Amino acid sequence: MNMTKGVVSGAVLILLFSCARLRPQSEEALGTVCTVNLYEAGSRSVYNEIFSRFREIEDRMSINKDGSEVDAVNAAAGVAPVRVSEDVFEVVEASLRYAELSDGAFDPSVGALVKLWGIGSDDARAPAQEEIDAVLPLVNYRNVALDKDKRTIFLSQPGMTLDLGGIAKGYAADEAVKIIKKHGIQSALIDLGGNIFVYGKRNGKKTWRIGVQDPLGERNKGLGVVEIEGDATLVTSGVYERFLEIDGKRYHHILSTRDGRPVNNGLLSTTIIAKTSMDADALSTAVFALGYEKGEALAISRGVEAIFVFEDKTVRATAGVFGRLARFARFTLANADYTLE
Repeated sequence: MNMTKGVVSGAVLILLFSCARLRPQSEEALGTVCTVNLYEAGSRSVYNEIFSRFREIEDRMSINKDGSEVDAVNAAAGVAPVRVSEDVFEVVEASLRYAELSDGAFDPSVGALVKLWGIGSDDARAPAQEEIDAVLPLVNYRNVALDKDKRTIFLSQPGMTLDLGGIAKGYAADEAVKIIKKHGIQSALIDLGGNIFVYGKRNGKKTWRIGVQDPLGERNKGLGVVEIEGDATLVTSGVYERFLEIDGKRYHHILSTRDGRPVNNGLLSTTIIAKTSMDADALSTAVFALGYEKGEALAISRGVEAIFVFEDKTVRATAGVFGRLARFARFTLANADYTLE
């Protein structure tokens, strides 16, 4: 499954784990390694229910699975609407909402452009400008038509391609939380390839401590620490995990819907801290693509917190992660190579 945040699986590091009676469960799903820790309340049946839901979401929403509902929508582009399940409709509807909010910086119809570059696959390459120019007209969320009554999705232009990789893992994390709540579990940690959701109190303690990856360092080298009081999610998008290198030049996977090339705005990564993972997933890409000023404005308007890491090794963040202004998360820079502004 082409999950955009899956490429930053090392971007978020869990710093503190407690022992569980049943070991945390890890499986490949959603295009990445998914790990769930239910701590002392862990049971095989609940783990199985969660991972079954992950697989169901992947089977319906993957752009890379023949027979998925998204595959059917893409195959019918320019031809006919396709009826989909409630969850696929919900995620596409949310994607279009984020596209509108970000003026297209986040766009679920980016699939044709993603496939052209192929970054992260065996077919990765830097396409010629003429190829990019030919594909760009197919990237336009306004040409995705939804019929809520019939629950159908229609891509109005032949060749358009939906790609829910920038939001589906967030949806899956939120679905896992619903299952956890249903079973009355008091404490859990969900890690979907770097999309982190912490639920409840960690072994009775007040906060969870989650590390944010140094985007210029080796995997698992930290930039700083986010302390979260529980029931919150953290997602990072960055340029450093999934890229193509040609003649010493790197092309990262976050593509501009404006010019069809990797976003180049001085940012190395953006981290979003929110109450729902679908928000954090979509906004981490949107905020990165928008750049600092517009991205910060969008984050504030949506009531989420954001951490921005720049190429000059400066770090900025929204006011809600500092001191007395901190709401549900606090950020501390812990890497002397960077400067907090």
